[in-house]
Amino acid sequence: MFTRAGCHLCDEAWQILESARQQYGFTLQAVDVDIDPELISQYGDCVPVVLVDGKVRFRGRINSVLLSRLLRAEKWMDKENS
Repeated sequence: MFTRAGCHLCDEAWQILESARQQYGFTLQAVDVDIDPELISQYGDCVPVVLVDGKVRFRGRINSVLLSRLLRAEKWMDKENS
């Protein structure tokens, strides 16, 4: 998740993602966009930005229902590829 300090939407998103992480067991990482000028130009105005397998899936608020569907689909795909 791309984030920045003091962002209330980022705090909300992190709580949702942490809850989902406990259920689905994925790796969760936060990257502060303010540490890199390139990240600021790419994501600075629209944090939080949530990537799943390198693809942007959410900007701003996270839709919990869509997140659950996405994670269930990803988990199913992982089982198929095993």
